[in-house]
Amino acid sequence: MGTKAPGGHRWAVRPAWVTRNFELIFVARATMSTGRALAGVVAPIYLALEGFGPLALATYVMIVALASAMTSALIGLTSDQVGRRVFLVVVPMLTAAAGAGFAFTGSPPALFALGALGSFGRGAGAGAGTVGPYQPAEQAFVTDDTPARYRNSAFGRLSFGSSAGAAIGGLLALLAPTAHLHAMAATNAYRPAFLAVAGASLLAGLLALGLEEPKASRRAWREPARKSLRTRLPQKSRWLLYRLWVTNTTNGLAVGLFGPFVTYWFFRRFAASPERIGVLFTVINLATMVSALSAAGLAQRWGLVRTVSAVRTAQALLLVPMALAPNFWVAGAVYLVRMMVQRVGLPLRQSYVLALADPSERASVAALSNLPSQLATAVSPMLTGYLMQEVSLAIPFEVAAVLQFTNAATFYGFFRAAPPEEELAGPPTPEKDEEPSPTLAVSTDASSPSSPV
Repeated sequence: MGTKAPGGHRWAVRPAWVTRNFELIFVARATMSTGRALAGVVAPIYLALEGFGPLALATYVMIVALASAMTSALIGLTSDQVGRRVFLVVVPMLTAAAGAGFAFTGSPPALFALGALGSFGRGAGAGAGTVGPYQPAEQAFVTDDTPARYRNSAFGRLSFGSSAGAAIGGLLALLAPTAHLHAMAATNAYRPAFLAVAGASLLAGLLALGLEEPKASRRAWREPARKSLRTRLPQKSRWLLYRLWVTNTTNGLAVGLFGPFVTYWFFRRFAASPERIGVLFTVINLATMVSALSAAGLAQRWGLVRTVSAVRTAQALLLVPMALAPNFWVAGAVYLVRMMVQRVGLPLRQSYVLALADPSERASVAALSNLPSQLATAVSPMLTGYLMQEVSLAIPFEVAAVLQFTNAATFYGFFRAAPPEEELAGPPTPEKDEEPSPTLAVSTDASSPSSPV
């Protein structure tokens, strides 16, 4: 049984390529997204009630982002050597511990430390595409476990699961009070919400205990692990890494300017309560489920690189009317459209990076390709804090729009001549569904004239 997806393909509830591993990853992703979306709504407001102004919140965001970037890079490099599963278990449990800590303290030093441990509280409650610093290991795990021609569909379904989980997280924001409380009163009032974050994260880690490393992963990390840092860095995929560093840096600067402050912006700009913001994010995440499932079909129709570039351009353009909207619901409607567009491009971009990376370097590339973006995302909020406090709440959004448009143009320029393997292989056929295809054959020397871009 199945239904027609917007891309024209038949979407079975459980297609033949779905494994038990994928089912566990899917449920764990949805569960983790529930906790992250809830934290994205309540944590920035809780921090504001505890006395954090724009600059203090920007400092918090910077510290959390830097900790997340370093953890993600370490996990990416290490999981190519020792396997992916352990990180899908341990990191969600650390987030659970951080959520439990938030439930019982309002001390700023403790909140900074717990936020860095759990990598949450940056205020993107409708951004359900990411689940934490273990994501490079998760992406490599899914790529190793899924036939290449269904990789776009797999990442689209994971994004669908994220949206579903985040929609539930938005509804759980109703646990947060609407009154402007302070100090211990705020801690007591927000405790149920943070305990829910902890519970969802713990469940994600427990689900990952049932995973079995794919054969492709085991082949890679059976090799001797006693390597220097230089030899552990990606060598075969460095041409790809260099280009991603450029494109991801501009996108990271853009996202850092507005992404961590979306909840705070709604709270300050329109005096929106956690309940109101949670309902908006729930509606957005429900709407974006369709976008996530349409991603693979749109990529097959238009080409993956062209689709990602087009949706990034649309994301940039939609930031301006959102920043200038006259009221909460107009701003929320524009944000809804923007997130629907964003949810098309996110799984395709993740799928594309893993497709072009050498199989033995997938987690490393997934982590290191995002490192400049994460560092830029960590630094640029300080500028946002200054601009919001001294100039205007809207200015960071407008600057981010320019940067994201630059990112779209650069991505297309770098990768238009490097389609993923499934576009070279032609349309999918059921009889070719036995084993994952090898990665796209490209030059591994970034200086070679045969490099695809």
